[in-house]
Amino acid sequence: MDIPDALAQLARTPSVASALLLDLPDEWLHRDDGPDTWSAYAIAGHLLHGDETNWLPRIRLIVTHGTGRTFEPFDRVAMLTWDREPVAALLDRFRLVRARSLEGLSFLAPSDLTLTGTHPEFGTVTLSQVLSAWVAHDLTHLAQIGEVLAGRYRDDVGPYRRYMPALERFAPAE
Repeated sequence: MDIPDALAQLARTPSVASALLLDLPDEWLHRDDGPDTWSAYAIAGHLLHGDETNWLPRIRLIVTHGTGRTFEPFDRVAMLTWDREPVAALLDRFRLVRARSLEGLSFLAPSDLTLTGTHPEFGTVTLSQVLSAWVAHDLTHLAQIGEVLAGRYRDDVGPYRRYMPALERFAPAE
């Protein structure tokens, strides 16, 4: 785990999400693949919610209190209860919250990576694992946005579908 590399990757996510979602019509933003799947808009909201309530608070808890303090459970679907706003406003909020999150990580030192906290499901985890999971979470959900958008053409690509495995996957609510 290299902290500067992780922060650089985390800094990219809002721009990538914006490039994928800004100026898309609502039928693209809000289409999903059926029950228990998320739309691209919901995925962007999930990324925002994670920044607000999950990743940085857990890292701060580890650094401040360490082992013995259990993380608050993360509500993975909270964004589904929010009032819908224009995607540009949602992405602006995400960009601002992510910038604050990155500022909040400026105190991290390599020696902090071995500190531990308690995940409510996994038990003891290191700060390195939490930070690594944050980066992987972002990348996973960016790919998921691409897959749900590509799904719009699932039935339109004809025989090309054979070479497009993303069209066989669905964006599960996770």
